[in-house]
Amino acid sequence: MKRTLAIITLVIVSSISVPVMAQGGVKGFFKKLGTKLDSMAVKGVDRRYIDAPKRPWQIILRGNINQTIVSMHSEGYLDGETFSVNPHLKTTPSQYLGVWVGYRGYGLGYTVNVGGDKGSNLTFGATGGSYGINVRIHSFENSHPTFNLNSQLLTEAEMDSWNNVMLTDPISVKTFMADGYYLFNGKRFSYSAAYDQSAIQKRSAGSLMAGFMYNYTRIDYASQSNGDLIFMMGNLGKVKMWQGSLGVGYAYNWVPVRGLLVNIMAMPMLTLLNKLKAYNYSTNMLELYNDPITHDPTVSNEEWDQWYYENIRIAPEGEQTYNSGLSIGFDARMSLTYNFERIYFCAYGQFNNIRYHHGSSHGYLNDWFINTSVGLRF
Repeated sequence: MKRTLAIITLVIVSSISVPVMAQGGVKGFFKKLGTKLDSMAVKGVDRRYIDAPKRPWQIILRGNINQTIVSMHSEGYLDGETFSVNPHLKTTPSQYLGVWVGYRGYGLGYTVNVGGDKGSNLTFGATGGSYGINVRIHSFENSHPTFNLNSQLLTEAEMDSWNNVMLTDPISVKTFMADGYYLFNGKRFSYSAAYDQSAIQKRSAGSLMAGFMYNYTRIDYASQSNGDLIFMMGNLGKVKMWQGSLGVGYAYNWVPVRGLLVNIMAMPMLTLLNKLKAYNYSTNMLELYNDPITHDPTVSNEEWDQWYYENIRIAPEGEQTYNSGLSIGFDARMSLTYNFERIYFCAYGQFNNIRYHHGSSHGYLNDWFINTSVGLRF
């Protein structure tokens, strides 16, 4: 995925730099590049509605808060009795801080994790007069999920004990989300004014827009020590999900007073690609459950744990791919920007929901983030 982002960045930079290099050589490269970017910033726009800042350089301090929630549900049978399990992974909100430096919206940035799930968060964005592209990669691990377990085989105390379970091998979650938009009124409506502030929206305007969204999610807890969790999840140890959607919607930039910009975007999405790959694993949990040591009251919890980890086994049982039919979704985003002459403030947020279904197992992933920034133009 990082390689893909590097290729995208290289293509964008090359499309600008190669023509400029051909015209003036290395000596005048930076001057001509700046002139070209200045021209691109206002090319084809109505200057009564959109303008480029007088100071082209930007240095931005950015903060990001995000949270991921993974909920899974499965039903099964043990000794003729039914049970259900609903592991619920809810990360604490993660905070990232970083800096970005660029010219007319093109530049480089770096962020670091300062709290939360201690995962990694990589973002990439590019905006132009009539388009916007955003990519976000988030990965984290969780060793202490909350559980809702129902079974006639277990006492209430035994079911409650699952709420304090600490996994030896954590559940790993990785998400890749990309979305892009094309604006039909790029002459008077600026996407970049709302999301990277490389342009300024002077008057209120809206635009019909077409867009796409792609999501990839991987949830993996397939390890020997998680044999009981795999058994509870109907022998499901790993899930990969792909979703691709197209949509048509509307975006509006509202300028109630000079300097203030409120952007609202709403787009119904038709999901064309909705594929799930389930990785099944066999376990020896029934053998361990029926072993006399499991029901021996003289065996301490510590002794049983040691015996369990020495004897638990899992083995790959095969993969299954499921393709769902067409479905309707929704994409929404909102931003708030205030521009002074040289300083500006911006905040925007987005929410994503991904669902899957596999036999008696089903679940969803909710992912939201809020970005805030303080920028200085020079």
